Amino acid sequence: MTIFPFLEHSYLDSATPALFSGLKETGLTVLTGSGGLTKFNRVRFNLPKTHWLDAACVGQVESLEVLTNKPLLIKATGYGTRQMCRTDRFGFPSRYVPQNKFVKGFQTGDIVKSVVTSGKKIGEYVGRVAVRTTGSFNISASELVQGISHKYCKIVHRKDGYSYAF
Repeated sequence: MTIFPFLEHSYLDSATPALFSGLKETGLTVLTGSGGLTKFNRVRFNLPKTHWLDAACVGQVESLEVLTNKPLLIKATGYGTRQMCRTDRFGFPSRYVPQNKFVKGFQTGDIVKSVVTSGKKIGEYVGRVAVRTTGSFNISASELVQGISHKYCKIVHRKDGYSYAF
């Protein structure tokens, strides 16, 4: 059953017939719309033209409450590599990779907060950590800060294979 029978043979139907028919075969309600309907909803709610707000305006939308003006940007970064050693430009081994991914309870990719109270790098840093076997880490947020001791770091978010930004 389609809600918009006049749109049954719309752009979606002609551009991707296999997808459209596959969705209809599930027995669930299939809604189709056009770019004009999306624009109508966006103008009706007085929203700026952005990708994330257009996605919220697709189809028949009765009301829309936008709770933020900054979407969270999520990027898949993965969980690491199986490479046993790094190579130079000719393919010869140049340095080894540590066997253990965790150093002092931290893993590269964790989001940490570091409050350094003494030394040359006094300050507060929040960002992605790159671990070293020595326990002296690199923290990258807006800029890279090298050589922060693990003693000053506390985990805010464990590595989950994604990076997050505003």
